[in-house]
This record gives sequence, structure tokens and C-alpha cells, in this order.
Amino acid sequence: MSESVPPGEHRTVLLRGGDVHSPADPFATAMVVERGHIAWVGSEGAADAFASGVDEVVDLEGALVTPAFVDAHVHTTATGLALSGLDLSDARSLAEAAERIRAYAAARPADRILIGHGWDAARWPGQRPPLRAELDELTGGRPLYLTRIDVHSAVVTTALLDLVPGVRAMSGFRDGEPLTGDAHHAVRSAAYAAVSTEQRAGAQRLALRHAASLGIGTVHECAGPEISSEDDFTGLLKTAAEGHGPRVVGYWADTDVERAHALGAAGAAGDLFADGSLGSHTACLHEPYADAAHSGVAHLDAAVVAAHVTACTEAGIQAGFHAIGDHAISKVVEGVRAAADVLGLAGVRAARHRVEHAEMLTPETIAAFAELGLTASVQPAFDAAWGGDTGMYAQRLGIERARTLNPYAALLRAGVPLAFGSDSPVTPLDPWGTVRAAAFHHTPEHRISVRAAFTAHTRGGWRAIGRDDAGTLVPGAPADYAIWRTGELVVQAPDDRVARWSTDPRSGTPGLPDLTPGTALPVCLRTVVFGQTVYMRPNE
Repeated sequence: MSESVPPGEHRTVLLRGGDVHSPADPFATAMVVERGHIAWVGSEGAADAFASGVDEVVDLEGALVTPAFVDAHVHTTATGLALSGLDLSDARSLAEAAERIRAYAAARPADRILIGHGWDAARWPGQRPPLRAELDELTGGRPLYLTRIDVHSAVVTTALLDLVPGVRAMSGFRDGEPLTGDAHHAVRSAAYAAVSTEQRAGAQRLALRHAASLGIGTVHECAGPEISSEDDFTGLLKTAAEGHGPRVVGYWADTDVERAHALGAAGAAGDLFADGSLGSHTACLHEPYADAAHSGVAHLDAAVVAAHVTACTEAGIQAGFHAIGDHAISKVVEGVRAAADVLGLAGVRAARHRVEHAEMLTPETIAAFAELGLTASVQPAFDAAWGGDTGMYAQRLGIERARTLNPYAALLRAGVPLAFGSDSPVTPLDPWGTVRAAAFHHTPEHRISVRAAFTAHTRGGWRAIGRDDAGTLVPGAPADYAIWRTGELVVQAPDDRVARWSTDPRSGTPGLPDLTPGTALPVCLRTVVFGQTVYMRPNE
């Protein structure tokens, strides 16, 4: 099984007295859930007819009910370890990071290997990562694995290098610089091998509980042999299936399609690396970086992509690739098109293959995504974190190229399916923040309406796994929903004329929370998955 559903006894529940975000009735205030599915959506007056025949009546007290979010790209164990351990994502300087590292090492004397995440030297004065000698001193000479915020490079101590025979001869090892490539993968394997089964399961449960507390009902786990381990992946699917939390849909990034299927993956997809990341200078570009004398690293060519897409399509599972740079994306497109030439376009489109991140698109590759039926699994928080004329993207690419990144409006206009995620722990689990980031993109022409962004983060995640029957609150759909405390509901769109008409009651457009930057985001009161409550806000 690639998808977990929490067990439990189903009750018939009437929710009333709020706002129900449903295309079935834009003015709905009530909803009935029965046997894990939406049974009815409608008005307060009509709800009276159901009140006597249900097991529970929930008075919403004016709260908003929406479909539960789907985070389409998560690394669950790493998220849990970051939540419970050394997280440097908000460190404002190298000195602050150093003090946190020293304190963390001192507080955990029994850990065989120290693991941390999130440093981002691009944001620090001096823009320098920690040096190995500094880390050796801060940790007292103990093994430390510390990933950059994009998780595509890491700094480590000498003691950890000494645990990995031959690492200094591997690609991606440059003395005095963060590790990338094979050297990074080797030390990551050594670091995570030191995490016990109990620690790993605890981190996974913590991450899933945190997701549920944010109104996330489903996560797409993006695992693989270069990211985690088979035991980590199968353990997560087992934990999710036995527990009481969000659904987990698993992807295993491996060209061994039979192995991915045997592990219970929905696809041999996710972070099957065509390239790396912009922050680590490893995303593969057509032209060199603005701040480095090279154009990144290519991990797959079009022939490998074509063979993988062919094998997955014939096996009836999804293929998918991590591709960020324009060169990497063009090679993925070239390979998928080659597979379509052999198998037929209809078969490839029906498989709904995916491209993760897909940041550096061109009009030509956007058109190819639409033609080939590729889903763009993207992370709007990347633009919020690193976009803009003074952000990391502009440092790496120059302002003009940086302004072309993450063109969500162009993807939607072309008919490319969008699925939103976080890539947590790269950026935090934060669904409303993600919707806001897409609606208020640094580059105005790339902005989309809040409604379109919300759809990409709910129904879009379901469509990305081949399900068209979920992600909306309509009769017959799975009862995956969240209840929110929020302010006035509005309709926000990049075009003011559209926004003004959409807020007119005559338009029949259901509203969503005001996500204008600076306004408070909605607070999750309850999250329900397949009719089962997986999160209740304390004291509510």
C-alpha cells in the first residue's frame, strides 16, 4: 500500500453554524459526514432535518471549514529531527549558529552522531559557512552532520569524515568547502545510520502530529536511497497506517521501478535527482552562475529519463524527477517526450508523471509540461525565502534570471497541473503561508489568486497522485477537512477587477481568509482525515 488511512470507528457528524468552503454551495454553513465521506453540504435551515439522525453535532461558532491541505513534498523523518533537534534555519549570523551548535553538543553527550539542519550562509554577514576546524572545536571533536537549508550540501566535523572510508576521494569533496554530491550522500548515510529505530519513529510521529496541527491531512513523502533508507521509508508507511494522523503517500526516488513498487511506493519518483539546488550551486543551468564560474551539476541525461518514464508507464506507476535548473528541466522534458514518442502521448499523459520544484522554467518547457501532462510539484515558500531583487536567487543568477523563477501564473495559463508543498524541513510546514507566498510572489506577473493557490494545495495534491474525487467538500468526497478560526472571508486575485466582482455575492464565489502580508494567518482548531479527528486544538 502506498497510501495510509487512519483506522477508527466512523460516526455520522453534522457540522453547522459556520462557513463551509464548497463548490457545491458557495453559501454553505453546514455539512454532514458519514462513513468517512461528505454526505451533504448546504444551508443552516436545511441542516435541521439532519440533526436528529446523527451521532454528533458540532457547533462551528462561525468557524471556517475547508478541505484539509495536502503537502505534496515532505521529508518526514528529517522534519521531525529538525523539530526536536538542532535547527539553524532562523540563525541570524555565523556566531549565533556557532553558539547553538556548542549548546546542542553539550546538551546531548550520549548521541553517537550529532545531526542538525538549516544553516544559510547567504543570509549571514560575511556569507561564510562554518569551517570544519570551527565545528571540531564547537563539538569537542565529535561527529556532526549539519545540512544547509536546501539539504543539497552539508558541513561536517573531521570525526564524521573519519567514519566514512574513501569520502575524501569522492565527487563533491573539496577540502574547506561544504560537501555536495557523492561525498554528501555518503556522510548523510553514515549520520542517519546512527539514528535508532525508536528515534526515527519518534521523529516521524512528531512530524505527522505537527502536520495535523496545521490542517494538513495528507503528506507526500519524498524518499529514496540517496535521501534516507528503505527501513526509514517502510517504517514511515507502517507508522502512518497504524497511527492516528495524516495520510502518507510514499514516493521512492529510484530507477529500480520494481524495487520502488515492492516497497509500497506510489511511484519511482520524488527526489530522483536530475540536478541539485541553486543555493548550493548544484542546480544545472544553461548559462553559468552569476557568482560562480560554472553551471552546476547534471545527474541524469535525457536517455536515462526516457528509460525511466517508459518503465514506470509500462508498470502503471508514476515517474518523477527533481529538476530545478533550466538545463535539468529541459533534459527531463526531452526524455519524457522521447518516451511519449515510443509509448504514445495519451499513455504518458494518463500516468501523470511529476517534476519536483521546476523552478527555472521557460515558455518552451512550460508548454511541454502541458503537452506531456506533467504535474509541477512546487514550493511557493522558496520564492518567499529567496526571491526578490536582493535575495539568494538574484545572488546566484543575477536579477533578470532570478525574476523568471517559479512562474505560477504562466503554468496555470498553460493548463499545467500544480501541486503545492513545502519540501520540509527545507521550508517549514506552513500551508496558509504557502498559499500567501504564491498569491504575493516577489515577481508580480507570477502571482496567482488565493483561490487558485488554495486549490493547488488541496485538490492539486490529490490530482498529483491520480485522484480526481478528493480535495473538495462535495458529496461523495473523502471527509478530509480542517476547521479554522479566522477573520472575514474575501476573494483575493492579482487583478483588482476580478477581486471586486468575485466578492460581490452575485458572483457565487466562496471566500477564503484574507492573506494580505502582515495579517494573521488562520488558526487550525481541528483536522479530520477520512472522518476521523486527528488533531484538536487544546482548550477549544
